[in-house]
Amino acid sequence: MKILIADDNKKINENLASYLEKSGFETISTYDGEETLKVFEEENPDLILLDIMMPKKDGFEVCREIRKTSMVPVIMVTARGEDFERIMGLEIGADDYIVKPFSLEEILARIKAIIRRISFEEDKSQILEYDNLYMDLDTYIVKLNGEVIPLTKKETEILWTLASNKNKVFSRNNLLDSLWGYDYYGDTRTIDSHIKRLRAKLNKYDHPSWDIETIRGVGYKFEEKKEK
Repeated sequence: MKILIADDNKKINENLASYLEKSGFETISTYDGEETLKVFEEENPDLILLDIMMPKKDGFEVCREIRKTSMVPVIMVTARGEDFERIMGLEIGADDYIVKPFSLEEILARIKAIIRRISFEEDKSQILEYDNLYMDLDTYIVKLNGEVIPLTKKETEILWTLASNKNKVFSRNNLLDSLWGYDYYGDTRTIDSHIKRLRAKLNKYDHPSWDIETIRGVGYKFEEKKEK
């Protein structure tokens, strides 16, 4: 597995590269946002450790650019731990978020959690169809009535999780654990934000046989609507 380490702190970058190579990974190092995007296109890494505070382009800008063309796993790394930064990183498509200072063992554990999640997803069917809804998790294409819906990576994964478990109620913590692959201790309101935007996009199209329902005080479910 090839990991791209993007961090302008040379010592942190070198320590991460050395530790991950000893753990069996191939690594590539970059030190600013523009270089990261260039190397990403050239090397096609399997996972990216992406520092937020980098010169030329910050990690948020880099992540947005990557998400235009790729669903490669991204772990965002920052020296600051404010909730709004964590939520922003996750909402623009990061798979995980870790705050400095961190232990090398913690980074490795996060990487392995993402690998396990990806392996589990690859073992499952990647096509889901229900009435007028079509989803392909290999390409992250979602269609309603044959029209492509422009969902983000996490919006797609939330819809997939709910739709593949029709009528099952998921708490916010359930969804965070399922989608980020470990116990996320941040603000669960990030799920509410994703659901709000997801509904706004879906509700532009008719879907009378199903809907995403809120279960007050619990969470959300993909509900089949019974014909009257």
